[in-house]
Amino acid sequence: MTDDPQFHSQRLADDPRPDPLRVGGERETLTAFLDWHRSTLELKCAGLDADRLSERAVPPSELSLHGILRHSAGTERWWFRIQFAGEDVPLLHYTDDDPDLDFHGTGGDPAEALAEWRREVDRSREITAAAALEDTGIRKRTGTPVSLRTVLVHMIAEYARHNGHADLLRERLDGSTGM
Repeated sequence: MTDDPQFHSQRLADDPRPDPLRVGGERETLTAFLDWHRSTLELKCAGLDADRLSERAVPPSELSLHGILRHSAGTERWWFRIQFAGEDVPLLHYTDDDPDLDFHGTGGDPAEALAEWRREVDRSREITAAAALEDTGIRKRTGTPVSLRTVLVHMIAEYARHNGHADLLRERLDGSTGM
C-alpha cells in the first residue's frame, strides 16, 4: 500500500463518510470498513427522487438503486439476525416463487426501502456490539457454525460488489462519479 495521493480515489469535499481506518485492531477495522461501505450505498442513493431510485438504468440488467437497498436490507437481516443471532424473523423481499424479489419487486416506496435498510443496519450494529468476533451462530441451511468475523467479512464483500453496481447505476442516472 502506498500513501501516494494519486493511488487513492479522490474524495468529494462534502463527502459525509468517515475515513476508513488505516491502523486499528481487527474488530475496529472490520466494523469501520463495513460502515464505510454502508455509507457509500447511502451516498449513492442520496438526492434522487423515487422514480430515479427505481430506474433500471443499465439494461438489460434489472438492477436499480431501490433494488440494491432492498437486497441490502434483506442481506443484513439474513446474516446478522437470522444466521448469526438466530432470531426468528421473516425474510425480507423473498418468496420461493421469486427468490430475487428484492431486485424485481421495486414497485414500493424507495423512501420506505431506505428506512427499512437503516433499521436493519441499526439492528446489525447492536448484534455486532454485543458479540465477540469468535462468537458463532448456526447457519440455517447447513447447520454449520458461522462466526461474527466471517459475517463481517462476508458483508464487506457483499457491499463492495453492490456498491460497484451502484456506481454504474448512479453514473447512468445523473452522471455522478467519484462518490
